[in-house]
Order: sequence, then structure tokens, then C-alpha cells
Amino acid sequence: MSVAEARARAAKAVEKGRREWAARGDVTVALDIPLRPPTERDVLADPRAASEWAESWREIDGDDVGVSRVVRNWPSVGRQELPERLSISAADAVARFAGRDAYRDWVRIRDRAAEIRRRFGSSDALVAAIQRRGGAIDRQTPADFALLLDVLGWLRENPSSGYRLRQVPIPGMHTKWLGAHRALVDSLYAAITGKVDLGLVPSPDRLRIRILDPDSSPAGLSDITAPIDELAGLPIAPSVVIVCENLESVLALPDWPGAVAVHGGGYAVPVHHLPWALSARVLYWGDLDADGFAILHRLRAHGVEAVSVLMDESTLIAHRDLWVPDPNGVSVRTLPLLTASEQTALDRIAAEGGVRLEQERLHWPTALDALHAAATRS
Repeated sequence: MSVAEARARAAKAVEKGRREWAARGDVTVALDIPLRPPTERDVLADPRAASEWAESWREIDGDDVGVSRVVRNWPSVGRQELPERLSISAADAVARFAGRDAYRDWVRIRDRAAEIRRRFGSSDALVAAIQRRGGAIDRQTPADFALLLDVLGWLRENPSSGYRLRQVPIPGMHTKWLGAHRALVDSLYAAITGKVDLGLVPSPDRLRIRILDPDSSPAGLSDITAPIDELAGLPIAPSVVIVCENLESVLALPDWPGAVAVHGGGYAVPVHHLPWALSARVLYWGDLDADGFAILHRLRAHGVEAVSVLMDESTLIAHRDLWVPDPNGVSVRTLPLLTASEQTALDRIAAEGGVRLEQERLHWPTALDALHAAATRS
């Protein structure tokens, strides 16, 4: 094995183990690589190459890198002392041997983990959290890592601040920082304190709806964005609720007696928190893609008896020229709350290599006709 090949092996070991090594701090690291020295036949075939190989390992041998040797007494070339095994027994030494890039990456995560333990202790929970979230810790810029430490320290000292997310008073931290790094902060804070609640007041979940029936609009309001609990108390009783995945479709819907449109906008469609929606006929119209069907499945899992519109294989095939690749790629799923027709469409999407038919691309009069038909179908 050449020195370069051994360094590559060491680099892989560092990449695989450095987050665990850093999290624990005092973990024993040992790298042991057999070098497979040349045979007598190899030496006779190319004595210069064998000599250069042995010399390259002689130059490596040092205080923190050990190269053991074996003596061979060969009839043709006499006594030869050859490098046989590489042994390195410390994380720093393994990373240093692996090369400049591997050592740089190791030192960064090593020092960051050590600083977290220095400031917040070395409990088993925190060590496990550092290892689990090591990738996120490693990816922080130096400035963001400094903010992470300051935020964790402030939250520990102010466990029931009552502040909102953007009010946390950390010098140099912009108002969106904590929201962007929330998962990492939550994980480390829970490990440090044993608490899952940061002591912050959550912003209420908000939802956008359009009341399509002018005669039912409270105080003349038709386009409303408000906290869900406030929307739940609206004095309305629609006969049909149309949940659209995309906002443009919601905004394009015309006046419609007895109808309310809801912007789904993702997996957490809170229709089940709206009593007036649960007593209506609920239509769901989303993109024809893996996410669209997953959202429909989630809606039904919350007890909403939603009827899908334009989410079938025939609609998909009829609009092949409007397909775009799904950026999430192929997603083969079986969702038990889909109808047989919906599951067939989802399977076809996967069979076509992961495609997406966005709802806004459909011919608008055709879409309206389908929605009206679904609203009145018994």
C-alpha cells in the first residue's frame, strides 16, 4: 500500500468518525493499516520501485505515526527490513496524517464540540446531541457558531422569558436567525436543560381563506389571513370548502354561493381545526405530484373526508406537455388513505420518473367545471 492510499484510508476514517470523536472528546481512536510489503519476486522484478516504496514509509515514521517493520531473509536479495504495518493512536494524529483538508475539518468540529462542553457541561445527553447534530454544528459559519453559543446561554439563563422568537436580545443576531436555526437550538437546549420548551411565546399559526360567497362575508371581508383559532370562530356555514395547494388558484376562484376557499400551502393543512369546514363538503385540489398526494393523505388522516379534484391518472396523461420534473425526484409511496384511482395516479407519477403537473397549468375553465361537478356530486 502506498502512502497516498493510506492517507486516503485515514481520510475516510476521519470523515466517518470525526463527529463522534469530537462529541465524546476523550474517545480512543486507533488506525491500523497493513501495508502489504513487496515479496521477493516483486523486489527482483522492480528493485527501484521497492526501494522507493520502503523509503517513502521511512519518511513517514515519527512520534505520532508508527510504522512497524518485518525482516525478510531472501536467497536472492539477502536480508531486507520492510515496512509492514501503519499504526496511529490519536484522533489528532489520524487527521493530520490524512491530509490538510481532513485535519482542517477535524479541528473545526473538535474545537466546536469542546467549546460546547466547556460552556454547558459534558452530560451524556449533550454528548449524544452534539454527535447527532454534528453536521449542523459543523456547517455553521464562525459567526453563526458564536451566536449559537450566546443563544443557548441566554435561553438557559432566561428559561421563562415570555419573549417571542424574534425578540430574543442577542447582540449581533438578526430577527430571523433563531427561526432559521431553530432545530439545532431546540436539540442542544433540550440536552443542556432537559426541557423541550424554550420559554418563548409561539407565534399563532395563521391561515389564509377567501369567502367566495359575497352574501356570507362577515363585515364585507372576503380575503382573510388570521390565526386559526380566530378563523374557527367565524360565523359562516359554507356548503363547500375548496382546499387548494397553491395560493394563485385560491385567488383565481370566482364568486361562488356557499363556498369558501382555503390556501393549503403545505402538509400542515389545519382544516380539521375549522368546525364550519368539517360540516361542509371538502374538496382538495393539489398539484399532481408526490407531495400533492401526501398532503391529501395527511388531510384525511386528520379526519377530513376530502374529495380530490383533477388528481387522477387520466388528468395526468392528458397534460403530458405540461409536466415538469419533480425536484424531489422519484418517490414510490403507498398511502393507505388514497382511493384506488388516486394511488394509480401516484404510481404513474413514479413510473414516469418523478414528474409534476402543477395545478395552475391546467385550462382554467376545465378546472372550474371539475370543481363545480365535484361540489355537487352526491
